[in-house]
Amino acid sequence: MNKFISLILAAGLAGIAGCAPSAVETKGPEKILVWHWMTDREEAFDELARRYKSLTGTNVQFELYAPTDAYDEKIKGAAQTQTLPDIFGVLADKRVIASFINAGHILNLGPYMAQDNGKWENTFYEKALNVNRFLDNNEFAVTPGIYAAPIDVMNIQMVYNKDLFKKAGLDPDNPPKNWADFLDAGNKLNAAGIQGMVSGWGEIWMIDCLASNYAYNIMGEEKFIKTLTGEVAYTDPDWIKVFGLFRDMRDNNLLASGIVTMVNKHAEQMFANQRAAIAFNGSWCVNVYHGMNPDLNYGAMLPPAYSDKHPMMVWGGAGASFMVNARSAHREKVVEFLKWLTAKDQQAYLSTQTRNLPANKDSLGAIPEVLAQFVDDMDLVNHPNNLNVSEFPRVIEARSKGIQSVIIGEKTPEEVALEVQAVKLRELQKSQGKD
Repeated sequence: MNKFISLILAAGLAGIAGCAPSAVETKGPEKILVWHWMTDREEAFDELARRYKSLTGTNVQFELYAPTDAYDEKIKGAAQTQTLPDIFGVLADKRVIASFINAGHILNLGPYMAQDNGKWENTFYEKALNVNRFLDNNEFAVTPGIYAAPIDVMNIQMVYNKDLFKKAGLDPDNPPKNWADFLDAGNKLNAAGIQGMVSGWGEIWMIDCLASNYAYNIMGEEKFIKTLTGEVAYTDPDWIKVFGLFRDMRDNNLLASGIVTMVNKHAEQMFANQRAAIAFNGSWCVNVYHGMNPDLNYGAMLPPAYSDKHPMMVWGGAGASFMVNARSAHREKVVEFLKWLTAKDQQAYLSTQTRNLPANKDSLGAIPEVLAQFVDDMDLVNHPNNLNVSEFPRVIEARSKGIQSVIIGEKTPEEVALEVQAVKLRELQKSQGKD
């Protein structure tokens, strides 16, 4: 989110932060209003609303606002005029979500999750809940709690085309699991005239995502976090290894031509049309590829590990989350609806209809095989938003653009390490008021 807009929003919300939620339970809602941005789920939501009406007599209305920019503006405006619907989502980072909470817009679902020995909370993946969980002494001064319920989860891995693997002499049922086999696969695909990997690496967050995965694998979480705090330099040999992996992928023909300027939608089209054998993409791709090529024969795999000292972690967690308006006049009934929406049967229906990973762990029986391969690795997910410390945006930009330079042969991993560390030192000095 644009920083300026975020600051304006935070200031606006802070201005009404002193207004405590004033919800009073009334005799019952005539209608529960839900705002969302998910165009692929509109029909499924409407069907679930019909089922809830039949079951309870309560009307539920899902209102779609898209694209996401339009939805985002709608939410900001409603927050400032205190006209938010009963249920909504906030498409922003944790800092902005915290400003909504501190302004009294979002109900703490923690007490509801904890009822009956945590019956509701225990249906979710813990790491999905953590995206919307605020712990004691958090930097945002938010009262500890859980402030949203996930309605799906996601993680970002690699997918591979089984037919193209077979054509290149690779085992379609046994994709590479280590770095040496991965590089070997790149050369075999190239020998068969098949492009290797595509991804939206023109969008720097995706290249940073894979770099972070390998940083965890090579140096472990503790050393990764010490880099963020400035205790470990980017010139450390482990970081030079991380940057060097992208040179290795280039030199072993794993990267498709033009990958450093590729947007993810183009990468998805290339993989779906069988013009590349591997893609680095999120679990949402299952629905995307189905729309582009329903007969595509592919599987999911973890990024092949470089080191066996630390596990290969992948970005992931909650996909979309719903929050309850703390000022809703009938919020207890709204919470009951949200419990129903995230229960096993409704989650299974949503997953079947939209090919997204269900947030409810008990709803996995009917999901497609490739989705099951994604969900098998939910224990290995992490996300920068779950850490108590974050990297400076300018350092992330320097890190990602440096890797792009390595891929196109403009710079060496050692040169990138020096440049990123220089940016890091400048940002640290600014944060300490020494600039």
